[in-house]
Parts: sequence; C-alpha cells; structure tokens
Amino acid sequence: MNWNNPSDKQIAALLDGAKTIAVYGCSPKPDRTSYRITQFLIEQGYRVYPVHPKAETILGQKVYADLASIPEHVDIVNVFRRAEFTPEVARQAADIGAGTLWLQLGIMNEESWAIAKRGGLYCVMDRCIAVMYRLLH
Repeated sequence: MNWNNPSDKQIAALLDGAKTIAVYGCSPKPDRTSYRITQFLIEQGYRVYPVHPKAETILGQKVYADLASIPEHVDIVNVFRRAEFTPEVARQAADIGAGTLWLQLGIMNEESWAIAKRGGLYCVMDRCIAVMYRLLH
C-alpha cells in the first residue's frame, strides 16, 4: 500500500480539536470492542454518535443508521468494519464533510485512504483511537 498515517503530533491535534465522533459499526453488545471504545470516548467528553443499522440506543446515545442522519458536523468517523467494507464508509464520510476517517487497529484499505484524501479528510489507519488517545495525553 502507498499510504501513511499523520504523525503522532498531527494525530494529537486531531484528537484535541475534535468535539464529535461517529462510531460506525458500534455494537450494542457490551463485550464488543466497539462498545467499549464508544464508552471510553464518551468518558473523555466527546459527543459520540453510534452508527448501526438496527440498534436504537447504545450507552444511552441515540443510534443513527448512517452518517448522513447525524444532526451535526462530524469531526472523526471511527470505523469498526472489516477492511473490504470501509470504502463505502469513506464515501459517506466524504459526502458529509467529516474531518477524519479513522480505521481501527489491523484495518487498512488503500481505496478508503484515496477516497478520504480526495474528499479532503485526514485518514488514520491501523490505529486504535483509545490507545492513541492514552499514548498522546
């Protein structure tokens, strides 16, 4: 792949500047990583918007079926989907003018990176947002 993540300094700035985070693929099941990361992000003071096609609420937050339904600007779209599904999420993130597309640890997709870049988004891949937050704060 021909991509590179922002530097740790840039990632710290993205996390510090963000107010809203959509968690795409957030599970309503407490034993899932996406649920625990969503809980962590809420505890850090972010406004978090879970995105799931069927759930109604997760951690007391209203759940949205897609990114376009979220009622305010999204700073970071944190994605919990397999790599092959991330290009569609990248297109949605670009369509809503999100600031950053963030693919979780172990997830990389060059097409998603290219879509994000063409859409003017920062793109972070193969990094856990909670680990990076703890590392940089």
